[in-house]
Amino acid sequence: VQLQASGGGLVQAGGCLRLSCEASGRTFSSLVMGWFRQAPGKERVFLAEVHWSGARTYYVDSVKGRFTISRDNAKNTVYLQMNSLKPEDTAVYYCVATSKWPSRGFEFDFWGQGTEVTVSS
Repeated sequence: VQLQASGGGLVQAGGCLRLSCEASGRTFSSLVMGWFRQAPGKERVFLAEVHWSGARTYYVDSVKGRFTISRDNAKNTVYLQMNSLKPEDTAVYYCVATSKWPSRGFEFDFWGQGTEVTVSS
């Protein structure tokens, strides 16, 4: 599975961004998709995942209510809508995929290259 993330950039605190990740190489609708992030000098952190149907989602507490994960199986794409961004959301964001549900960040087999998000104060 190849994952290509895009949509990162520079945004002011309180602003929003939508990240996209297009998958190829495997039937997209059979994959659980998720997002991680890695802030400078810190470990990678799991953020959210979406069931292959799109009907179920899971978020860690730090982004619940601000971030929304969704997918379009017709476009082989998963999204991460990020609202009310804070400087502490500055990180490289990684798109991930697995066949297992729920994963909760522990069993993602495939990783994209990352897209950088910078939130200025």
